[in-house]
Amino acid sequence: MTTAVGASRVGWLAWTAATAVIVALAAMLTAGVVAARYEARLGQMARETAAVRERRQRDEAALREQLTAYQGAIDLLRDPATRVVELRGAGPGAEATARLIWNDKAGGDLLVANLPPAPAGKAYELWTLGGPAPRPAAVFQVDASGRAVQRVEPAAGASGFAVTLEPAAGSPAPTGPVVLAAR
Repeated sequence: MTTAVGASRVGWLAWTAATAVIVALAAMLTAGVVAARYEARLGQMARETAAVRERRQRDEAALREQLTAYQGAIDLLRDPATRVVELRGAGPGAEATARLIWNDKAGGDLLVANLPPAPAGKAYELWTLGGPAPRPAAVFQVDASGRAVQRVEPAAGASGFAVTLEPAAGSPAPTGPVVLAAR
């Protein structure tokens, strides 16, 4: 009888050991699957965080650029020789407005609003008026909201200004429609 009881105990212990091994393997498999899911989610979160950080850095750089441009405009406005020239929309840019903070010796800053983005291969070009022919002053693009801030170098004898739609590289003389003009 002891051999039957001993054999039964050995069988029971074998089944118990086999069950323990199976439970341990199932636990390891489950832990591996859970760990893989967490690792995938952590990887996704890391990529999303990096994308947010990159966008924030781009936005910060754009804001710093705008701040520099606005500081330049403020510095110009402190000079009594500076004048503010208003430009109104015309033709395809009828809803657009702009202000040119202009100083004959220091140049100026063009601030544009509500101007539609230029078509592919085109850009806006600012012209100085006041001589025998318009002279190119700056080529610029607007952002998706129709805004632009453009630094303009000084031009002797500039008494008026206009903006036309030109080839993207600019043009030596106006060829496109006038979209903004001083009135």
